[in-house]
Amino acid sequence: MRLLVTGGAGYVGGFSARRLLAAGHEVTVIDDLSEGHRGAVPEDVLEIMNLADTAGVTRILSERRIEGVLHFAASTYVGVSVEDPRRYYRNNVANSLSLLEAMLDAQVHRIVFSSTCATYGETASMPLDEGAPLNPGSPYAFSKMMIEQMIRDFSRAYGLRFALLRYFNAAGGASDGSHGEDHRPETHLIPLILQILLGKRDRLMVFGDDYSTPDGTCIRDYVHVEDLAGAHELAIEKTATGEPGGEAFNMGTGQGHSVLEVIRSVERVTGRKVPYEVKARRPGDTARLVASSEKAHRQLGWQLAYPELDQVVESAWEWHRQHLEGYGD
Repeated sequence: MRLLVTGGAGYVGGFSARRLLAAGHEVTVIDDLSEGHRGAVPEDVLEIMNLADTAGVTRILSERRIEGVLHFAASTYVGVSVEDPRRYYRNNVANSLSLLEAMLDAQVHRIVFSSTCATYGETASMPLDEGAPLNPGSPYAFSKMMIEQMIRDFSRAYGLRFALLRYFNAAGGASDGSHGEDHRPETHLIPLILQILLGKRDRLMVFGDDYSTPDGTCIRDYVHVEDLAGAHELAIEKTATGEPGGEAFNMGTGQGHSVLEVIRSVERVTGRKVPYEVKARRPGDTARLVASSEKAHRQLGWQLAYPELDQVVESAWEWHRQHLEGYGD
């Protein structure tokens, strides 16, 4: 297939673009490199462009006879979205509208969208399935929910075929250490811990040890980035046939791990002790977020290659210890 990957120089987008290339697809990546990295994808597939350039995106879709789009491009920091919602609604919602308009102009009718479990917000139901009510708690989460709704509306009106993939906690790196996570600033738990062991931080701050969980710390579902890339490949293939419309799918392992369990996993994998300090809870953190991904297994045929937390941590450690400065750009 001839595919366009937006935000393909980012973390999950980069892994997905490389997987699609390895599978023999013709891939074009659009990324403005505001958060992505040149080294995340082959240079010859990268077009440096912002999705606000509707005419430019339309030209690429038309000239390269693109058959489907995988849409990752977005701003993703929850806290920043609260401080600067204008940026998030413009970059996420308005630019996604621009992409959808370009797709219509170029007569491209297939899209897989990178969404998030943050659209669910606070809920007592665990593990979460796709029928749980959406209750976003930040401008970032609202922006993702709005894009989901735009895609559904465009599908009804213009015949799009789509899949909405709601990630839980993406983590890990390539098994050979060649690619991995490089966010600036870094906010994800596993790389934060590994940076301590590599001398880039003094200690980990554990926010809250009084939650209603077995050890009092928050529980999250950590899904390997290569498993997410595999889900995107399956999802875009699913949109090749059938009637207009689509589904939302949760992307997780179904296994929750607490902050302290992640620390212990890192200690097992690296053989080193992790210093940490317990602080007060952060506003907005929920006690537990765990996915039910049965729908993805059943309808997409998705299978996990990295079901265990130690596998995820080991692959992340390979990347970080070999790339102390990430991609170096």
